[in-house]
Amino acid sequence: MSSFASEAGQPTNGYQHQTIPMINRRTFLTSTIGGSLGLYLGGRLTAFGQETPPPIDVAGLFQSKDPALIAFAADVFENCVLKKIHEPEGLLRRRWLQAGTGDKFYGQWIWDTMFIADLLAILPEKKEVLRDVFQNYWDFQEDWNKTMPEYAHDMVCCVVNPGGIRKFTQFPILGWGLERVYKRNGDKELLRQCLAPLERYHEWYWRERDVTNVGLVAVGSYSGVLYQARFESFDKDCSLDDFELTEHPTRKGPKEGKWYGNVLIPGNTALLVNSEQALARLALEIGDHEMAARRQKRIDKATAAMREHMWDEELGVFVSVKRDTLEKIRVGTIGGFMALKADIPTDAMKARMAEVIRSEHWQTPLPVPTVDAKDPRYDPGAYWRGNVWPVTNYQVATGFAQQGFADIAADIADKSVANAMKYGVYEFYNSQTKKGGGVPYLGMSGTVLTMMLDGLTREHLLSVRDKK
Repeated sequence: MSSFASEAGQPTNGYQHQTIPMINRRTFLTSTIGGSLGLYLGGRLTAFGQETPPPIDVAGLFQSKDPALIAFAADVFENCVLKKIHEPEGLLRRRWLQAGTGDKFYGQWIWDTMFIADLLAILPEKKEVLRDVFQNYWDFQEDWNKTMPEYAHDMVCCVVNPGGIRKFTQFPILGWGLERVYKRNGDKELLRQCLAPLERYHEWYWRERDVTNVGLVAVGSYSGVLYQARFESFDKDCSLDDFELTEHPTRKGPKEGKWYGNVLIPGNTALLVNSEQALARLALEIGDHEMAARRQKRIDKATAAMREHMWDEELGVFVSVKRDTLEKIRVGTIGGFMALKADIPTDAMKARMAEVIRSEHWQTPLPVPTVDAKDPRYDPGAYWRGNVWPVTNYQVATGFAQQGFADIAADIADKSVANAMKYGVYEFYNSQTKKGGGVPYLGMSGTVLTMMLDGLTREHLLSVRDKK
């Protein structure tokens, strides 16, 4: 019998998690004789009797002419990055990064973790922590392979909790995250550790999510539970309103189940292409030209397929299509813009996307809503159906900047930062009232800091302090 925990019964807001009883470390320290000494004592012993590193001057990491920006950056880095680091626990045998706050989203996700890891890599002394973070995925992959049939081998699940796992994956951005970390800290040992299992994960993704071999991926879950398959993407996405899980269209066998989604999704496909591009570049970095060539074939096929089957000229975005007929599901969602950062649109498509993003379809008081504001299903505060997420705003802004539309990128990024400074750092925001909701200091909402550090903003100027 597998050591993996069984699936939970009912959906919750976002991904399900198992609550693990924990000591509130801050309360514990305050209540002890050592509490008044704080968490760090310049490398001396804490109340736990453990040696700790010297304190990190978080505010000193950043530079700006605006002191308020430095204070904001320090707050974000402390709460969205440093406080997410955990010691080994349960199935997570190495140090890991939590997505959420407290017992919310308690585990190491794929999607959330990469945005946290990117910022953590600013600190050169965290190389070993980041090696642990990535190795958690490969440890899972190895354990998973011991109990699953060959066709399912090499999946990495959506989240590993200390006490359980999920039978589905998440947005495939591990390659993107790995490249970001490498660009910050230059850790070639991390590349040698990660590239082979990462390529195997990508191959699993194409094999088990592109089941018609057209070059476009769907969602699914080996649990056969529909709402769990949604969690591989923007789970309440309007284009998934009528999707179903089916048996594999060609592979038949006694242990096959209804595990495969019948809707192909632009966001998932584009982010996989983007991760493939990163993997190809990293392969060249260590001299593996054969791996780079293998990844390029996947990139070329998916790029052509998205252009041919998913582009909608009227809506001005890429849209989902039905798996078996390639019929378009004509609703503009935030996932339709992910193709920009993967260099998928043609020049004409880019121009149309730039025209549309400037229109009332997407220019809500706080842009960018997760569904076209003129779609009848738009609800400004609803989960992936009209609300605004810092993490998707970061990705959309990055895509437009990458394609030469720096003005669009700056408008999105500056409004995102200003709103977070006013209302606080939250999981998401209402696109009309601009007020935050969900989990405060969600790890991936630290992308409000990344937008500034990546130079996407024009009003809120901040950079990592030069240590020379």
